[in-house]
Amino acid sequence: MKKIIFLLLLLTAGMLSVKADNITVNGTSRSYNKIVPKNLGENRPLLIFCHGYNQDANWMQNSEFKNDNVSMESVCDTAKFICVFPNGINKAWDTGGDSDINFLKAIIEKMVTQYKIDRNRVYLGGFSMGGMLTYNAINKMSDQIAAFVPCSGPSVVTPKAGLRPIPILHIHGTSDDVCAFSTAQPALNVWIKHNGCPTTAKTVSNYNGFSGAKMHTWGPGNDGVEVKLLELAGKGHWICKEKQVYTGKEIWNFCKKYSLNKTSPNVKIIAPETGGKLISFAPAGSAVFPDITITATADDSNGTVEKVEFYDGTTLLATCTSKPYEATLTGAKAGKHTLKAIATDNDGETSTASVEVTLQAPTTLTLSSEFSEGGALPAGWTTYDSKERRTGYSNGYSQGCRVLQFTGASRGFNYGLYFRNISGGIHQGWAKYGLSDGGTTLNLAPGHYTLKYKICNWNMSDFGSVELNIEKPTGSSIASQTYMPTINIGNVASNNFSSPEQQLFEFDITEQGAYTIAVYSAASEWSDCIVGQLILTANSYNETGINAIDNSQSTISNAIYDLQGRKVSVFNPSSASPALRKGIYILNGKKVRIKE
Repeated sequence: MKKIIFLLLLLTAGMLSVKADNITVNGTSRSYNKIVPKNLGENRPLLIFCHGYNQDANWMQNSEFKNDNVSMESVCDTAKFICVFPNGINKAWDTGGDSDINFLKAIIEKMVTQYKIDRNRVYLGGFSMGGMLTYNAINKMSDQIAAFVPCSGPSVVTPKAGLRPIPILHIHGTSDDVCAFSTAQPALNVWIKHNGCPTTAKTVSNYNGFSGAKMHTWGPGNDGVEVKLLELAGKGHWICKEKQVYTGKEIWNFCKKYSLNKTSPNVKIIAPETGGKLISFAPAGSAVFPDITITATADDSNGTVEKVEFYDGTTLLATCTSKPYEATLTGAKAGKHTLKAIATDNDGETSTASVEVTLQAPTTLTLSSEFSEGGALPAGWTTYDSKERRTGYSNGYSQGCRVLQFTGASRGFNYGLYFRNISGGIHQGWAKYGLSDGGTTLNLAPGHYTLKYKICNWNMSDFGSVELNIEKPTGSSIASQTYMPTINIGNVASNNFSSPEQQLFEFDITEQGAYTIAVYSAASEWSDCIVGQLILTANSYNETGINAIDNSQSTISNAIYDLQGRKVSVFNPSSASPALRKGIYILNGKKVRIKE
């Protein structure tokens, strides 16, 4: 009763107007509720928020956006913006097509006509199925919506080519039993990457003094946009109405920072990708990082771009006054590097884009240490099962290629990377480390390498062979080994299984460059593989100036052998005969590299 009296007092005092209205879209009458503050004025913002499945605008407005402490009406009245709650047809939304997209566009046009709202400050959000509609609208209405706020709604939308950086706030309860919280991160990963945001979030626990809330922020990315995830511990499928964390306030506080008509220049780093990792692998003390080219795009809607400055942290790398906007990072040291591009326009306004890249120079790399989260694809990895390609880091998978967590009382390892070959074609089921879309580049220096591995089958009682390959990025093989597993887990993660015997794959790299570690399942339908251990170690070999071979000598101690143990020649330093083909050989029991 108190809430009813209070709302009546607000209405009679002329503070705001709450109305239902109709509009015809494609020949169909559509309805919506709207909250219009008194003394709104012109060029004020508009927020459209869509209800969930089997709900309506009244439910969204009166049940989900009100409590004893705060209401959406009070948020609108204080900030002076219009809020519209549309009604879906049959209490549902077209989350993949255009019928409701056209409805949203019509609402915007009507609000422009009736209230002269600011077209550049229109925001869209939605709960549950309305959140799915919000994601659908990103690709279709990014030129009309400045920021997006999906709540408790999953998405499989990926950015279309050429799409601008998109600000997103996603709100979700960890105990949601309708749209699982685990769907939130996969939905956001593609936007974090698209926006050029850092892949590691800044997390604030006890957000706004509420112990059940965490705010994860990825950004700023290109054009200064952020991607945020408001995690509500223990909360279910609902709109949060806590005194400290009220969804209506959180939506407005996020959206109000964004406008489509910003006057500062646009700048975006298109290479390297944010969160990328470059591993320069070499014998101890000999790692050298190749040059890293930083490429950016920049433009200015109300003027010209005067210059683009590139930085590694605070170190200026280059200043470009015309296209192409590029700089080169040379002689970089191991560690995390924040690469920035700062664009300045003819009015002196600036915008900054940044990416984070990590350079590592190990002599031992335990790739399987990244297998630590069930249902995820680890960073650096790409999988393909002849139907679907997945790239890390991403998570929330319950089917297909992913990390499995094993829970048997006795087990050979706790986690393993599972992949499969659905079609049965040759090399049609694989897991690869080091492909560019996986986020990690593996640069190998000349040397002798060992790859230790433990591999088994997942659901192949008759077993299926596994092929390990060291490849160039083009896919050409440098070295390969085939292994027949002896353990099949049995298609159930809780089954007991013993540890596979550790195998050793030795290979040599003669030219420094980018390489990929590839593991292929057998060429049979539904063949599979579980990688439980993968450890790469770099070993040195001696440089030598050998440039002549005399076959007339027969000194055993100077015999040169190839890597298969076959004698190929005898070394005579004084000889002037033609050189061996450059490569790696055995001389006096030691590996040597023959130079031309």
